[in-house]
Amino acid sequence: MYRNGHYGAALLAVAPIGAILTAAGLVELAVAAGVTAVALAMVPDLDQRVPGIAHRGPTHTIWFALVVGMVTAVAAVALAVAGPVLSAVTGFVVGAGAIVSHIAADALTPAGVRPWRPVDDTHYSLDLVRAKNPLANYALLGLGVTGAALAAWGGFTAASF
Repeated sequence: MYRNGHYGAALLAVAPIGAILTAAGLVELAVAAGVTAVALAMVPDLDQRVPGIAHRGPTHTIWFALVVGMVTAVAAVALAVAGPVLSAVTGFVVGAGAIVSHIAADALTPAGVRPWRPVDDTHYSLDLVRAKNPLANYALLGLGVTGAALAAWGGFTAASF
C-alpha cells in the first residue's frame, strides 16, 4: 500500500485503544496515540532508503514491530504522558500496532509479506489490490479516519454517562 493506505491502517489499528482512553477521560493521550500511530505508519518503508536491506524484509516483521513497541513504550514513560504503567502499555500497543498495521496493509497486495521471518518463511498475501491502487489506498484511509472518529465519539459518549 501507499502512504494514505498506511495512515488509514494505523488509525484503524489504534482506534480501539483511542476509544478506551477517551472513555476513561484521557482524551489528550488518545489524540497522542493517534498522532503517534500515523507518525510511525511509514517507518517499515524506510527499508527502501537503506542500502543492503530488502524491501518488505526485516522492517516488515513482527520482531521489528515488537522493537518499535518497546522503544515507543520507553519514550512514553520518559515523556510522562500518564502514569508509568499506562504510558508504557499505551506506548507499546501504539508503536507495535502501527507497524503491525503496516504489515497487514501490505498483506493485501500481491507482493505480500513474510512477517515471521527468519523463524518462519511463510508468505502471506490476500492478493486483493495492488499497492498503487488509489481507490484501495483512499478507502483504507477513509476506514481509518472513520474508525478514529467513531472511537472518539464512542469514548465521549461513554464519558458523558
